[in-house]
Amino acid sequence: MATHPSRRTFLRSSAGVAVGAPMFLTFAARAQNAATIDMELIRVDAARRVLLKGGVVLTLDNEIGDFSQADVLIEDGKIAAVQPEIPVSDEAVAVVDAENRIVVPGFIDTHHHFYQGIIRNILTNGLLNPDYSQIVSDKLTSVYNPSDVHAGALISALGMINNGTTTAVDTSQVNHSPEHSDAAIAALQESGLRVVYAYSRGAGDDARYPQDLYRLRETYFSSEDQLLTLALAARLDEDIFGFAREAGVHTVCHGIADRNEPNLMALGRAGLLMPGDEYIHCTHLSDEAWALIRDTGGHVSLSIPIEMTMGHGMPGILDALEHGVRPSLSSDVDVTMAQDSFTQMRAALTLQRLLVLQRARNGEQNPPPLLTCREVLEFATIEGARCAGLEAKCGTLTPGKDADIVMLKANQMDVWPLNNAPGTVVNMMNPSHVDTVFIAGRAKKWRGALTGINIPNVLRQAEEARDGVVLRAGVERNLLG
Repeated sequence: MATHPSRRTFLRSSAGVAVGAPMFLTFAARAQNAATIDMELIRVDAARRVLLKGGVVLTLDNEIGDFSQADVLIEDGKIAAVQPEIPVSDEAVAVVDAENRIVVPGFIDTHHHFYQGIIRNILTNGLLNPDYSQIVSDKLTSVYNPSDVHAGALISALGMINNGTTTAVDTSQVNHSPEHSDAAIAALQESGLRVVYAYSRGAGDDARYPQDLYRLRETYFSSEDQLLTLALAARLDEDIFGFAREAGVHTVCHGIADRNEPNLMALGRAGLLMPGDEYIHCTHLSDEAWALIRDTGGHVSLSIPIEMTMGHGMPGILDALEHGVRPSLSSDVDVTMAQDSFTQMRAALTLQRLLVLQRARNGEQNPPPLLTCREVLEFATIEGARCAGLEAKCGTLTPGKDADIVMLKANQMDVWPLNNAPGTVVNMMNPSHVDTVFIAGRAKKWRGALTGINIPNVLRQAEEARDGVVLRAGVERNLLG
């Protein structure tokens, strides 16, 4: 039978396999390909200049625009240029083939409890009250040792990188002692993820919250030119907010809802709310509370899947938008729900559209506009950067910003052919499409695998820490339930 080759090389892989190559490689061929990829990674790691060539580029920078095909030039860990056909010499730059890849800014998760990585999916059917409060907050969290904190934070951070997240806010809530805090920060440093460490409360006589913030800042956060930055996780309390203002740090406020809105309004009257403060969940707030958040320069983090499944209340996606607040997205707790940004984006899009369409169905004459996939992608990138106080460093593919970049595989059976790039990312992709992840220009995931990580060792440490925590807490795992 005659063959009919396509007009161009079809679905060329990152290893350069062209049409006519075997569909299934032998073991020797796979080993040879792996060796080729390793040599390419070595060159990329050693290069001062790296060129991502020929991808579909969504910069999320409205002034620069997006490109159906363009190159991204990285120099010394920063984005140097984004445009079609950037001229470079092969000897002066490491060229990375981005054909059949969608190149986007790294995803940003503005609220996650990293230490809980070792107890993932232990509460898949649970509610916020009483299940989470009793089982996770009271029993499991209280028995964490510093080594447990390290294991949990490390596997959470690496899981985020694997899923395409390059920046996150860690609401730690396990600072039972300075040693617990040190262990969490050490894990975050080891992971290579960009993180805002929101120093949080702990339990027990050895807890030093909030005063230990000063030690942490002097020890770990004395430089602004690093991947880790510091904030204070704060309840709606005048003393805690006053401490944050005196220390000169942003606050990360968890569990904002109608029940504690009076405290929020009191802080506003006291002049203690500052631009850059973060408010998480924001369920069932009044118009006055939304206006206060907006007018004081606050940012909002919505954890829509968790809010829907655990009983926080109706997620505030419509309320935020109708009050002129562009939200960021967050995963919250993976004791219950997945930590990837694809899950968060799809939930935000579908819930907002459902609520708007229901208004129209009920006869409302001027319902709010429907969200687009492009807007939701902004929530997961540039709005996340604004919420984390890192807009100058990341969130868009803008020259001068740090090169936090994700390459997504578009030549896969479940998304090909590519007809709309933002829609493909938001509506169709999942973590399996995350091909390569750069953080500050360093390849932290390469061609589908994390780099520089002893994965069996990380998995073993997480499992051993989990075993110790559940045993000491007296909590039984229900593997098949």
